[in-house]
Amino acid sequence: MEFLSLYWWRILASVVIAYLIGSFSFAVIFSKHSKEGKDVREMGSGNAGFTNVLRTVGAVPATLTFIFDCLKGILAVHLAVLVVNLPFDNEGIKLLTETAQVEYLSYVKHIAGVFVVIGHCFPVFFGFRGGKGVTTTGGVLGVLDWRVLLICMTLWLIIFLFARIISVASMSAIVLVVIFNFLIKYFFEYKSSLETASPHSLTYVLVTTGALLFIALLSLFMHRANIGRIIRGEEKKITVKKKSA
Repeated sequence: MEFLSLYWWRILASVVIAYLIGSFSFAVIFSKHSKEGKDVREMGSGNAGFTNVLRTVGAVPATLTFIFDCLKGILAVHLAVLVVNLPFDNEGIKLLTETAQVEYLSYVKHIAGVFVVIGHCFPVFFGFRGGKGVTTTGGVLGVLDWRVLLICMTLWLIIFLFARIISVASMSAIVLVVIFNFLIKYFFEYKSSLETASPHSLTYVLVTTGALLFIALLSLFMHRANIGRIIRGEEKKITVKKKSA
């Protein structure tokens, strides 16, 4: 309750900003401005994401989609930090312990991360038909915890090299994000701080992991068609659209 009472308008502002940033569907933008000139959601799998752009439009629009989808995750979390650090209506915040301020800032960052991914999946500017949130989640993780990002990117690459199916690697990695976030937060931040004068709370571990669990479940929901194709053995391995002769 202390967190909500002190940060409520900062949370609200971060949620709105993050959702609107997430709602810029760069897969649609770059596909419409490519030589194809079509909405990527009307081609291939119909998903507004990197993989479908790669298969149906080409490598350059797909690369741009990947970069900008990642950047919007980074931007949303950084803007949440700026909102939290605005120098007014912060008398109560200044009275918090340093550890509490760190934890509460992390909560706002994770909330912003959740809503930028929601915006990506259900973009208000594009009829609520978006992508699956994996690349944007990567951008979010780059700000939240580079250790989790690095581990899960490495595992994503290993899984992809064996399976050659992006959806398999992506769904595996998004689940591993939750697991490794919990392990790192619990053992390297919570447990290691118990002997200090201002230890982290177990709530900190649970809230941050819970936010990433929500993102993971949302991403798995958005992958439901892929899951069906994987079960039926119909999921395609990665291919790149070839230019016409």
